[in-house]
Amino acid sequence: MNREVREGIAAALDRLDTAPNIAAAVLTGAGGTFCAGMDLKAFLTEGAPVGGTRGFGGVAARPPDKPLIAAVAGLALAGGFEIALAADLIVAAADAAFGLPEVKRGVIASAGGLVLLGRTLPYQAAMRIALTGERIEAREL
Repeated sequence: MNREVREGIAAALDRLDTAPNIAAAVLTGAGGTFCAGMDLKAFLTEGAPVGGTRGFGGVAARPPDKPLIAAVAGLALAGGFEIALAADLIVAAADAAFGLPEVKRGVIASAGGLVLLGRTLPYQAAMRIALTGERIEAREL
């Protein structure tokens, strides 16, 4: 996730909110991965992909008013998992895996994922992800 992608997603969700002929949206990745989080190289030159009113990834702080479906194939890690958690529904492929590995690096998942975990998953599953940084396969979740 970089600034350009965040701005594109935010603009698309702004259009979704105002389009009377669109009832819902599907957000997915490309190349077999949903999103592995922030582009760290881009972060060094352009900063975090946060901004506007929608927050990280163009969706984490303010999802659209209409239903948003995260179609997850491959990895949804770090900020990518936080983006998926901001959706109303997650549809996961058999090869999907989720996780918040930030804790393994001594940092916090700060795009709302820690709060959304507790609202989305049973307490023990949410704590396992938050405290260990383990990658969890879709079939287990």
